[in-house]
Amino acid sequence: MTAPRILSCALVTLVALTACSSAGDPVVGPATAGGVVGTDQGAGGRTSSGAPSSPPGAVALTPDEYRAELEKARDPVRDAVKRLAGTGGLKTLGRQLERTTTAVDGAVTRLAALAPPAEVKAQHDGYVGALRELSAALGSARQDAASQQLCTGPAVLTNMDREGALDTVEKAAEALNGYPASVVPVKAAKERDRRLSNGSFITSESRTGRGSLEVRNGNPQDAVVIMTRGGRKVVGVYVRKKSNFKIQGVRDGNYKIFYTFGEDWDSKARTFTRSCDFQQFGKSVRFTTVTTATQIRWSTWRITLHNVIGGNVKPKKVNPGDFPG
Repeated sequence: MTAPRILSCALVTLVALTACSSAGDPVVGPATAGGVVGTDQGAGGRTSSGAPSSPPGAVALTPDEYRAELEKARDPVRDAVKRLAGTGGLKTLGRQLERTTTAVDGAVTRLAALAPPAEVKAQHDGYVGALRELSAALGSARQDAASQQLCTGPAVLTNMDREGALDTVEKAAEALNGYPASVVPVKAAKERDRRLSNGSFITSESRTGRGSLEVRNGNPQDAVVIMTRGGRKVVGVYVRKKSNFKIQGVRDGNYKIFYTFGEDWDSKARTFTRSCDFQQFGKSVRFTTVTTATQIRWSTWRITLHNVIGGNVKPKKVNPGDFPG
């Protein structure tokens, strides 16, 4: 298997650096670069949604007592779901999904032990069962976040809404005849496929140098390429799938090049919301300008984010929390 290639050129002389991977290396993520239902309850696992039973011989709560118990069980879940809706990336998504699952499981444990007023006994049991299904859906979402198929909190809620988990629990809450049971305080967005125009700058210092970096993205997904210098992010540009773009005016210096692939670009969170992958070009890239009595020479680099024949630089997998997004 081959990997991407990176070329460096000068005004007068050509300096080339190629990149590839060994034949046995696997392709990681959407591109390489160079240049269940179960029976256990809790912890987000899939559970049975069978109706719970009140403790035998328990005295039914009065409506006011039941309302107070519902609020105590509901409020931590609503707070966790609201925080999940504001989680903008994988750095904290796993932890927030775990907290949300814990809140839902805590509500199930608390409510399953109650003896509700007789007139809402059936609705109460249905509500607890719906919360158990919500816990199972959160367990699936945690797996999707771990595999980087879902990359933000809003994307998780959109997926759960499409699969019906949010609607099920909210309908069960409505069936409780006006008792405070709703646990979803936000509206899940419909699935989107947001994209920037090819060559859109996400961030950029003043580009007053002579150098240039041409990015070629032959992959089936859009990419965002980030250039850092001295540990600081200085340029970020959006390169659409099957497209190229040249960054002009690059200043002299030693650069590391990072890139992320995915679907549905969230400009506020500065990340793709689905099928996201994070990588670093396996070699730093140096830009220099040399002035002599008769000429000025500068660096012109070209990198490919897809596999090419004759490359020799392997990509590095990057932890989402370490990506300079």
